[in-house]
Formats: sequence, C-alpha cells, structure tokens
Amino acid sequence: MVYVTRKEHFNAAHRLHNPNWSDEKNRAVFGPCANLNYHGHNFELMVTVKGVPDPETGFVIDLKVLGDLIKQRVIDKVDHKNLNLDVDFMAGKMASCEIFVMEIWKLLAPPIAEKAPNARLHYIKLVETPKNFVEYYGE
Repeated sequence: MVYVTRKEHFNAAHRLHNPNWSDEKNRAVFGPCANLNYHGHNFELMVTVKGVPDPETGFVIDLKVLGDLIKQRVIDKVDHKNLNLDVDFMAGKMASCEIFVMEIWKLLAPPIAEKAPNARLHYIKLVETPKNFVEYYGE
C-alpha cells in the first residue's frame, strides 16, 4: 500500500456560533472565535490517497488530477470566502474545523474513487494555525 499526499493552501474566515445560545454563552465557550465580525485563518489542507500503484503509470493517483480535484471541489469554493456565509456546503453547519474537514471529505471521496479506481481517500489533515489542526479518516 502506497500513500500519496497533496498539500494545498487557502485563506478563509469563519465564526464559531451556536444560534441556540446567548451571545454570552457563545463568547464563554468559543472565546475570540465567536467574534461577531468573524476571524480568518491561513489554512493548509493535506489530502492523502492510498492504493496500489497502477502498473502502467506507476501512480496511485495522478497528482495533477488530485490537485485539480481539490482545487475544483474545495479551494475554489472556500478561498478568500467566509465559511459561514459564502460556502454552500457549510450552510447551516457549525463552521468548526471538525465539521469543515468532514464536509471536505464528502466532496473529495467520490471523485477520487472515480478517477483512481484502485485507490481511495485515506486521510485529510486541515491545519488552522501552527498550533491547531484536525485529522479525519472518514470514520
């Protein structure tokens, strides 16, 4: 089994806010991340695909194809956007990194399986800050 990773970068804003809570409770739970005017991050997204290399190409997945999928399915939708207001696949969802990475998985897993039938999406790592990141394995 070979694991292939593509790393991308994007900038986005979000706000952590539970509409069922008071502003005071949101501030108590989410701190500065509950800022009424949102806040932004320079995100890094790492997408890992696993599989057996194709005997004709030597690829688990063509990294150009993987990069194009990530760009079209995710980056073009989120770069320089507000996750709470501008991103269709995040509408009505908490804009935490945990929920965000799970939604990204849903966007990428099917087309990766289609483009590379002997491979599958293995892992996504979303880095929000140098100290904070989430990892998701589709489970």
